[in-house]
Amino acid sequence: MWPKAGSFVTEQPRRILLGLGIDLMPTQIESAKAGVITPEMEQVAEGEHLSPELVRQEVARGRMVIPANRIHLQKGLRPIGIGLVCRTKINANLGKSALQSSVEEELEKVRCAIALGADTVMDLSTGKDLPSLRQLIIDSVQVPVGTVPIYEVAENLGDIAEMTPQYFLDVVERQAAQGVDYMTIHCALLREHLPLVERRTTGIVSRGGALIARWMAVHKAENPLYTHFDEICEIFRAYDVTWSLGDGLRPGSLADATDAAQLAELRVMGELTRRARQLGCQVMVEGPGHIPLDQIELNVKLQQLWCDEAPFYVLGPVVTDVAAGYDHIASAIGAALAAWYGASLLCYVTPREHLGLPTLEDVRAGVVAFKIAAHAADVARGRPGAQDWDNRMSRARFRFDWEEQFRLAIDPQTARRMWQEVARPGTTTSAQYCSMCGPKFCPMRISHTIQEGSSVDEPLATSADTAAPTTPASCPLQAGR
Repeated sequence: MWPKAGSFVTEQPRRILLGLGIDLMPTQIESAKAGVITPEMEQVAEGEHLSPELVRQEVARGRMVIPANRIHLQKGLRPIGIGLVCRTKINANLGKSALQSSVEEELEKVRCAIALGADTVMDLSTGKDLPSLRQLIIDSVQVPVGTVPIYEVAENLGDIAEMTPQYFLDVVERQAAQGVDYMTIHCALLREHLPLVERRTTGIVSRGGALIARWMAVHKAENPLYTHFDEICEIFRAYDVTWSLGDGLRPGSLADATDAAQLAELRVMGELTRRARQLGCQVMVEGPGHIPLDQIELNVKLQQLWCDEAPFYVLGPVVTDVAAGYDHIASAIGAALAAWYGASLLCYVTPREHLGLPTLEDVRAGVVAFKIAAHAADVARGRPGAQDWDNRMSRARFRFDWEEQFRLAIDPQTARRMWQEVARPGTTTSAQYCSMCGPKFCPMRISHTIQEGSSVDEPLATSADTAAPTTPASCPLQAGR
């Protein structure tokens, strides 16, 4: 059933990579299957507190991916692992639109997202001069960068129906040559799935899925990204780009959750996962979407079963349709559950989801909400060292060590600002209470007095440390607060 791959990619990537002094080495999954522990696997093992051999086994099995384009590695990429045995990762979607924002504004959002803990970023820009912004992002960050190539294709053409398979392959190859580490490609949405969408409340809500659906409707032909899958794999293998199989039929409302269209596409994703691995490529699988709480576990289990435990990359999921302006909260609830059940990468949602292009403040709120969700899942899953962070915070709280509490907070600058905003004039971080309870009603202070046999009016023996605060990597939004 698989069309024979063309000769398109046999020479071009080789010339580019050799011109940059990069050897055409085996991919991460090919090395792992051959029993070789790569330097990238060693770095992941160190960061995850795992043995290099376990990392190799997980990559070989396809249950972990290390998105690391050979070119981005040459520019300082710090490899990360995404998979069941790793800590839960989060992604921040960024990028300008054709109507709003600028290159500098988007670069500022990228810096803010990474400073607050985003593990990867995706450039979803539309509008003019997309390659320049993409290159600026890749060259300025040490985290994996993802893209959705069909956005550039659609931007360059007057109508997506004008796209030829060769044109799409050309764009994919150019993005790989820039150093993109993983790409979302909607190749599992087939022509036979389109009638299933007609019964939906919100139709197709994926931009890439809608574009491919239009192409198929106009040409009355199969999805060209599916029929040319092997050729895309050739490009990915040359640069070691990781697949992120896009869910073009993800549900955009609770009414459409876990419907026939979504599940039909997921089965094809499983087929493509196995094919990509055969061709030496790493694979992640993308998932929903709008899903009620009681269906999240089923969605994760079906993906793990049908896609051979490939890392699951979920958008949210959003657990209610009525949280406009607060969708970062609605989706973080779903994300924590999804990660607990086995999702490996959480795509953040901002407060402006469904309403418009996120601002810098929206990016900050989205990243923080999803860092909380990911960490909560890591604690529940018993990831090495996860609860140590919480334990240090609890000890600092009991000591009234405010500086340490600020330092350990997921968003240190906001924690400090909120404490300062309500502290009495003249209060310092040596205070052994907060403005909520004051010294008389503070239960922790009372606990200390019971242990020490002192009065609540006396200074506690375990006074807070008042060393100079540690300045965390700052989000540009919070500078000067």
